[in-house]
Amino acid sequence: MVGPGRLSELQIVQNPSLGGYLIWQFGLGFQAEDSQRSSFLLPFLVLPLLLHKPTLDLVASTRRSSGLALFAAKLGEQHENLLAVHSRALALRGLSLQSIAIAANRGLVTIDYGSGHFRSNTPEKKLPALPERVRAMQPAAQKIGFWFSRMSVHQIASTLRVQF
Repeated sequence: MVGPGRLSELQIVQNPSLGGYLIWQFGLGFQAEDSQRSSFLLPFLVLPLLLHKPTLDLVASTRRSSGLALFAAKLGEQHENLLAVHSRALALRGLSLQSIAIAANRGLVTIDYGSGHFRSNTPEKKLPALPERVRAMQPAAQKIGFWFSRMSVHQIASTLRVQF
């Protein structure tokens, strides 16, 4: 039971501040090699992939060099797991939008509304130390960003069986 002033495990994990951090890390991974900007649509896939423990574990266990296609193939070994990404993206779109807003408000990301792109920024201040379970999500967020940077939005949507 959660008492007054205490957060449930779900509230701890599914909060916009954590989401903003993960989306920022995703952008850093996306920009790692050529500083390209991400489509504004792609951050909406970050939380559905990382806030689901089995999927997070699969991202973590897939090599960066393997790419999104191999990750999706592993995820699709149980067909319903791959199809669930779209459902989770719909369920988490409000949290994703709040997370993007917090990241933008804190200067971690910049949104170009004219082009429909966003980019991650280098923070002006040092970020506080993060709990271990959050630190473990950072490389997964960057890995997803790297994978996405190698494909078009259409290819990503097709590979993950999502519709924007």
